[in-house]
Amino acid sequence: MSPRNPLPPPPPPAEIQSWPDRDARLADRARALDELARRLLGAGRLALFLLWFLLLQLGWSLIGVLLTSLGGPVFDPIMMMMDLFAAALGIGVLVPAVWLTIRSLRRDRIIRERLVQWAALDRHGPTDARLRAPGLSVNWLLMSFAMCGLGLWMGFAVPAGVSRDDGYGLVAYGMGVALILWVTGLTGLVKAIGHYRLAVRLTGRRRSEASTAA
Repeated sequence: MSPRNPLPPPPPPAEIQSWPDRDARLADRARALDELARRLLGAGRLALFLLWFLLLQLGWSLIGVLLTSLGGPVFDPIMMMMDLFAAALGIGVLVPAVWLTIRSLRRDRIIRERLVQWAALDRHGPTDARLRAPGLSVNWLLMSFAMCGLGLWMGFAVPAGVSRDDGYGLVAYGMGVALILWVTGLTGLVKAIGHYRLAVRLTGRRRSEASTAA
């Protein structure tokens, strides 16, 4: 986590909570929930999600230059050296992109845990309703669903559309592209659906408590 822009800390334990009244507690809760939801689903997080995806595809595409050249009809030492150089660049891009993606997923888990902790602190209708973020959730769902669908289609289309003369390197490259699309889209779907279910559970619990009190 960047020290320049740290995440909101978890709420203090019950034995050391020192809010002067409930309004102050609700105000801190609202600020924390809004910031955590923005870090989880906001436009900046979506941009990073797409950036890591593009870096993964770029790295694999550079490696694919070597894969698609293997098994060619003519061996060219100069072209092979260039392909090896491209593959080395691809590894140099792919490895950091994988690390950044894993780091982002771990950060998302921390954000979700803190969001649940702050949400459990109290109940407040307008704040809890904002957690649904329907516009952002729909954007994540549509984009992630499109990635999954394209990855699934490529997973079947590439092996069927590549002839034996094209070589297995092209199949390996195409399947790698499909796998990156599928896995990236799946993580986005899990994130969006999990957040929306949490928000619905909070608002549903609030309504249940209100009906019980009435």
